[in-house]
Amino acid sequence: MVVHFRNLDVSWSDPIDLWPYEAVVTTIERGLVSDWQPILRDVRERPWGRIASYVEHYTKNPDDEAAGVLFAAAVAQARKDREAQEREAVAARVRRAIEASGVSATEFAGRIGTSASRLSTYANGHVIPSAAMLVRIEREAQG
Repeated sequence: MVVHFRNLDVSWSDPIDLWPYEAVVTTIERGLVSDWQPILRDVRERPWGRIASYVEHYTKNPDDEAAGVLFAAAVAQARKDREAQEREAVAARVRRAIEASGVSATEFAGRIGTSASRLSTYANGHVIPSAAMLVRIEREAQG
């Protein structure tokens, strides 16, 4: 089944970027699980985007409690997954910088004003360095 929007200038088959809040809510409340896929796909791709924001707003006072719980969990998981990807991307940048410097991690840490153990937490993704520290790390790697 494809959801039909009433009193809207878009249809379910239009790109989701064109959907207003009402189209998202209509799809959640009246659609089948298969109809939800464009919403869930967009939430996974852009966890802080406009559609995710619409979904998050809906989940605060849903007409359908079960759908509200499911969509709230989908937004939370998408954000958690994206944050893990971003954390790993920063850790990879730190590791590349250390390697590019041509010195030991201990010496590199000293050059950027931190301890070897703290640098290790950045490189393995356990701690995210501040923006200023990341700039310092990358600057030091360039020599």
